[in-house]
Amino acid sequence: MRIQPASMMGRLPTQFFATLVGKVNKVIAEGHDLINLGQGNPDLPTPSHIIEEMQVQAANPLHHKYPPFQGRRELKQALAHWYKTEFDVDLDPEEEVAILFGSKTGLVEICQIMMNPGDVALVPDPGYPDYWSGVEIVGGRMAMMPLRAQNNFLPDYAELAPADLERAKLMFLNYPNNPTAVNAPMEFYEETIQFARKHEIVVCHDFAYGAISYDNQKPISFMQVPGAKEVGVEFYTLSKTYNMAGWRVGAMVGNRELVKLMNELQDHYFVSLFGAVQMAAVRALTDSQQCVRDLVNVYEKRRNTLFDGLARIGWDAKPSQGSFFAWLPVPAGFTSASFADHLLEKAHIAVAPGIGFGPTGEGYVRVALLSTEARLQEAVERIEKLKLFT
Repeated sequence: MRIQPASMMGRLPTQFFATLVGKVNKVIAEGHDLINLGQGNPDLPTPSHIIEEMQVQAANPLHHKYPPFQGRRELKQALAHWYKTEFDVDLDPEEEVAILFGSKTGLVEICQIMMNPGDVALVPDPGYPDYWSGVEIVGGRMAMMPLRAQNNFLPDYAELAPADLERAKLMFLNYPNNPTAVNAPMEFYEETIQFARKHEIVVCHDFAYGAISYDNQKPISFMQVPGAKEVGVEFYTLSKTYNMAGWRVGAMVGNRELVKLMNELQDHYFVSLFGAVQMAAVRALTDSQQCVRDLVNVYEKRRNTLFDGLARIGWDAKPSQGSFFAWLPVPAGFTSASFADHLLEKAHIAVAPGIGFGPTGEGYVRVALLSTEARLQEAVERIEKLKLFT
């Protein structure tokens, strides 16, 4: 029988990181000592008290049955508690919180909720490539919002074409930002809300790195801004805050109508998360947050080690403000892809070329702070030997 896939399968973008992993595995298979700074997979374990809670809850027969379709009330309440404690944001657990299988799932599903074929989504460039996936699945179209250094890697809404604004249904934003590692100020969010109201565009703020910021600067939740719930939602995940990437716990919070639609769609896909995972997530969100402070301290030390080393060898780059990434300009004579290949082949260091995050990402590489200080220092020493900055 001839398999004839849906046309949607042909629209899906190539998974950028799958290609990168293939190159990395080839170098490892050749026996080289690879320093992998190319992926965003947390390298430290989930805090022990969360694991212990999971072990206890997994033995509870209650969780061996189907959980409530739209998630356990305890987890919704815990998420509301976390937002109140961390950002002084009031959320109705039942009406303004939707439980997700990781925030990535929700970022794709929001397109299914809001977009018809031909509708436009405003997408950051560079940005997280999975924003593209949701748009393509529904047959939508992307209008790129360039993020440039001269504008502090914030979009300039005045650049957007009127024709795109007429068709736009969604806008994706993400601060602290992947890949540029900058934070956004309150004034930007206030401008965004006015812009969204004017053009009737739903704002989807990806707050995956909302707990990770440096130099005593706390990131701003979109939900903190007056009027945010009227125009949009925020996606949060426990993956980065608590090193729970494999646990797949996320949430969408904010606009009641969008939360209702998300729950309705997910009723057709899932029967929510394993109950024990949900209760372990409750423990993470409501217990002491010292583990989070400790984690951010680790990343900040790694950031300082990396950028001190880069300054020493003459690689001029602005230190990361948030997230666990660094966004570094490539030296003269290279594209982002050729420079990434050069580092992989000559120094056995994996980084992510900026072009993989969108056309405006050309000229940069993304480096993850997900190796020890010693390994980051060694990476700098290997790069120094290539004599690229002398």
